[in-house]
Amino acid sequence: MRLDLLAIAAHPDDVELSCGGTLLKMAEQGYKTGILDLTGGEMGTRGTPETRAKEAAVAGKILRVAWRGVLGVPDSDVQASRQHKLRLAETIRELRPKTVILPYWEARHPDHYNASKLGYEGCFLAGLKKLPIVGGEAYRPFKILYSTAYADVRPSFVVDISEQYERRKKSILAFGSQFRPKASERKSKVHLGLDELESEMNQLARHFGQMIGVRYGEPFLIRELMKVDDVVDMEVRSI
Repeated sequence: MRLDLLAIAAHPDDVELSCGGTLLKMAEQGYKTGILDLTGGEMGTRGTPETRAKEAAVAGKILRVAWRGVLGVPDSDVQASRQHKLRLAETIRELRPKTVILPYWEARHPDHYNASKLGYEGCFLAGLKKLPIVGGEAYRPFKILYSTAYADVRPSFVVDISEQYERRKKSILAFGSQFRPKASERKSKVHLGLDELESEMNQLARHFGQMIGVRYGEPFLIRELMKVDDVVDMEVRSI
C-alpha cells in the first residue's frame, strides 16, 4: 500500500487527540491516510492492549484511515534504538507515505518525545539504499510535520478542522477505556491527566481555530520555510 499521509505516535489515541481532524480532512479530500501506533498502550493504567486495539480499530474507521498498524515497541520504553529504527524504516518503505506527522520533539511524557526522535530517524534510515532490512526499495518521505497540540510553542500553520471536529471528538471517545471509565476505575493514587485530557484538547482546538478565524483547528510545526506563490490571495487577516 502507498499512503499519502501517515501519522506516527506513541500510543493508541495519541493521533486522535493531536491530529485526528487533519487525517479525516485529508481522507475526505481523497488522500490515503494511515496511523502507526508505536506501542499497544499496554502500560496504561486503564484498559488492556486487546481492548485498546479494538477501540483503535473503531476510531480508525471514524477517521476513514486506509491503514492502521502497531510497530510493537514496548510501552513506557519508546526509544530510538537501532532495532526500533530498522523496524520503522521497513514500515516506511512498505507504506511509502509522502507526508509524515510526528509528535513535537519536546513533551512531558518520555514516550512522546522519544516517538518524535524514533520517527524522524526511522524515516531517514528508510532512504539509505544499503540499509540491511527486508522490504521495498529505499524511500524517504518528502515532508515531515510535527503536531504541536501538546506543546507550548507557536505553530507554523493551523489546519481548519471545523467540519471534522465532531467526528474527531467521536474518534477520541471511541477509546472508552481511557475517557469513559467506570467510577471505580477513576480512583487512583496517581493523578491521571486522562480525566481532563479530552476536554483540554477540545479547548485547544477551539483556541487554534480562533487564531486563524475559524471554529476549530489543529496546529503543526515544520522545521523548514514554507513557500508561498501568491502573497495577495492569502488567508487569515492581519489587522
